[in-house]
Amino acid sequence: MKPTEKILSVVIVNYNVEYFLEQCLNSVQDALKGIDGEVFVVDNNSIDGSVSMVKEKFPDVNLIANKGNVGFSKANNQAMRKSKGKYILLLNPDTVVEEDTFAKCIKFMDEHPEGGGLGVRMIDGKGNFLPESKRGLPTPSVAFYKIFGLSRLFPKSKTFGKYHLGYLDEHETNEIEILSGAYMFMRKDALEKVGLLDEAFFMYGEDIDLSYRIVKGGYKNYYFPGTQIIHYKGESTKKSSINYVFVFYRAMVIFAEKHFSQKNAKLFSFFINMAIYFRAGLALMNRFIKRIALPLVDLSFMIFGLFAMTKLWEHEHIEFPQEVIWYAIPGYSLTWLFSTLFSGGYDFPIKLKSFVKGGMIGTGIILIVYALLPKSVQFSRLYILLGAAWVIIYYILSRLILHLTFKQRFDLSGIKSKNFAIIGESSEVNRVKQILKNTTQKVNLILSVSPGETKEEGDTGVLSQLDQIVHIHKVDEVIFCAKNTTAEMIIEWMSKMASKQIEFKIAQPESMYLIGSNSIDSAGDLYVMEIDKISTSTNKRNKRAFDLFMSFILIILSPILIWGVSKKARYFKNMWNVLIGKRSFVGYSFNADEYEKNLPQIRDGILTPVEHIHKDENPALKAKLNLIYARDYSVLTDLQILLRNWQKLDR
Repeated sequence: MKPTEKILSVVIVNYNVEYFLEQCLNSVQDALKGIDGEVFVVDNNSIDGSVSMVKEKFPDVNLIANKGNVGFSKANNQAMRKSKGKYILLLNPDTVVEEDTFAKCIKFMDEHPEGGGLGVRMIDGKGNFLPESKRGLPTPSVAFYKIFGLSRLFPKSKTFGKYHLGYLDEHETNEIEILSGAYMFMRKDALEKVGLLDEAFFMYGEDIDLSYRIVKGGYKNYYFPGTQIIHYKGESTKKSSINYVFVFYRAMVIFAEKHFSQKNAKLFSFFINMAIYFRAGLALMNRFIKRIALPLVDLSFMIFGLFAMTKLWEHEHIEFPQEVIWYAIPGYSLTWLFSTLFSGGYDFPIKLKSFVKGGMIGTGIILIVYALLPKSVQFSRLYILLGAAWVIIYYILSRLILHLTFKQRFDLSGIKSKNFAIIGESSEVNRVKQILKNTTQKVNLILSVSPGETKEEGDTGVLSQLDQIVHIHKVDEVIFCAKNTTAEMIIEWMSKMASKQIEFKIAQPESMYLIGSNSIDSAGDLYVMEIDKISTSTNKRNKRAFDLFMSFILIILSPILIWGVSKKARYFKNMWNVLIGKRSFVGYSFNADEYEKNLPQIRDGILTPVEHIHKDENPALKAKLNLIYARDYSVLTDLQILLRNWQKLDR
């Protein structure tokens, strides 16, 4: 080894995943004990406080803070060019490594000099094995089987299952072709021979390309299950999005054009382009069904019920006006639908009071408009009131039926009260209890479990009894205190209990958050102190509706209001930006970034919650007012700020 050379260089590219990055770095530091290594964090212009967190908590880390998002390949290359390690590890920030992971990988590679790259066994946040831990080369046929779902139908087949090499035992060491970009442990000599990541790949595909070049360079890639890591998956990107479909499969086209013959590349490109539109179409259809289908069904039933009610008037030999049937009924139905939407009726978990509230608000709007109409077109207030009763009854009955039929999706019991088991020493357990009580989680029972073999006062049991504790006390969620339990212990227990319907969280020392997994769709998730009322679905929608409505009003009133502002062109520009969604009327005051990094993200505002505070006032006070704004948000707050400070809308 050269005098200036180190054993291992760990490179982590980060983009807006501060909490996961901190947890990852904590595990990396533990795994590097006794190893002459270095750590690089390349930040692609995050806005969540990641950079300041690294500077403050990990001063020994080599931090590269980019001024823009340069992509995954270029960011990794920036660090790799500066690295001095005999081995280089590209590691995702949403991972946790065991304490001996690096030592075991170094030992394996030292014993296998022909090895150019190494991947390890990965599990998700629920303890389930991730098939992408080992992959084959995506030739046109392999890609075809993957794209059209044959690899999922026949995962163990040597013909159809080559993408994830499903026919290879996940617990056995094997030679593979493609490493996962979440954990790419590589020999620097191999990289000097075959080159670094190809920067033509902005995101996705670069791991496949580099893995294949390592093999073509005369080296071997290995899958090594002798150690395992947690990979929460998908925190920096949303894999269900249409954008992901286009970016990922276009990366496959770049790979094909680079490595396959012209004929095969054209065939591959043809299939990929077919796949892009096929998968994008599925994504659009899936989104349509999830978001639109239920409101459309509700609207249909409302219209049907209102139309059926007209027969009551016919029985009394009263002619029901045709204009009411053709215009009023759809209008009433849409009003009730939208008032229910803005009352949170289509948010989860479902709350029956949202439908009652929506029905009453919609009825109020209809009656106000009705009162403003000429007497000649007014027909019957009784019909409106009966219609409101029908709408509310329909909503309640339909949700009860959905609750009984699809309880997991349409559960009316709200946020379920959970039983928690916390593994840690008493001081950490008490700290985590406080975090739980300050989140949106409903706590039924909290059990304390000793991380050692001796049960202390107040403990239900010890770690070796965890599976029995979970079974007997019907535990819903297990929380490991990282200060008192090793990553190896955590990963071992997660793997052991992966088949059970249990959620897992990890509590980092001295941090007010818990990281883990809540669902298959959200493989990485966290609990933080409850300051995010502003980011709930209902309030995000209401805030946007308020911005739209008020921008229309202020534009209409501009011939009068314009004389109250000094920068008239700026006033109109701001109204336009709010109207198209680039800005909001009210946003945070960003004069104290360090204090505000943990606030939920919202649009930049023209006005702020600290308008009455002098600009040179203590930043901590401004940060507190911002936090209160986020925690206690309502549309009335925005209205009050706007009415008091409308003359500042020109800034």
